[in-house]
Amino acid sequence: MSAAGTPLLELEGVSKRFGPVQALDRVDFAVSAGEVVGLVGDNGAGKSTMVKAIAGINTIDDGVIRFEGEEVSISSPQDATGLGIATVYQDLALCDNLDVVNNLFLGREEVAPGFGRASRQLDEVKMEHETADLLSNLAVTIPSLRSEVGTLSGGQRQQVAVARSLLGEPKVVLLDEPTAALGVPQTKQVLALIRRLRERDLGVVVISHNLVDVFEIADRVFVLRLGRSAGNFTASDTTEEQVIGAITGLGDRDKEAQPTEEKR
Repeated sequence: MSAAGTPLLELEGVSKRFGPVQALDRVDFAVSAGEVVGLVGDNGAGKSTMVKAIAGINTIDDGVIRFEGEEVSISSPQDATGLGIATVYQDLALCDNLDVVNNLFLGREEVAPGFGRASRQLDEVKMEHETADLLSNLAVTIPSLRSEVGTLSGGQRQQVAVARSLLGEPKVVLLDEPTAALGVPQTKQVLALIRRLRERDLGVVVISHNLVDVFEIADRVFVLRLGRSAGNFTASDTTEEQVIGAITGLGDRDKEAQPTEEKR
């Protein structure tokens, strides 16, 4: 259990290089329990590299990662999952031909009691009850637990993918472009779900190019530019223009262009 005021997840001076490309350069980042942080930046800013470092796909070259205040090593997705970090990627990795229950339990199926695990059948009733409880607690809106995922809308599919990530009871959830290509009603469903994750005291990191959506749900907005930290804003005290300035670097130029009192 993390001490009061200690972030759930913290990166300090994290760097990552791919050959001649410095993808991350001494990045400091944190997310706390019950907080939604919007991670934004232009293409190539380092967002995906940072998320993959947290998720255990890329190992960092330098710096420190702490989880609940303790320094940790994340060198595989299993390491991240074991700590309590869940990642929902943009492609969702759902099986269209399976229903909602079987998608949630894919790879972690419950088997009915009996002799010989190989000969036992799946405990469909238990899996269905657990799915119903989870989706009900999250107020997920789908037609039926037995609907094939391929028949669901984009917003419903996104909700199923997020719900699946919560089966392992993570403490931090990373969401990669959760509202990309969704219509207005579907986007509202997903944003409402993100708010419910915050209410469950999870730390949530939302990677998005859509600043309107980010400002709708984020407590803080963290900007990466060219692999470096370019801004860490409290959403309620910040405008989209300020964040865009940090993303593009124009905000720094505007500051440089401001005349000092002595020059006026």
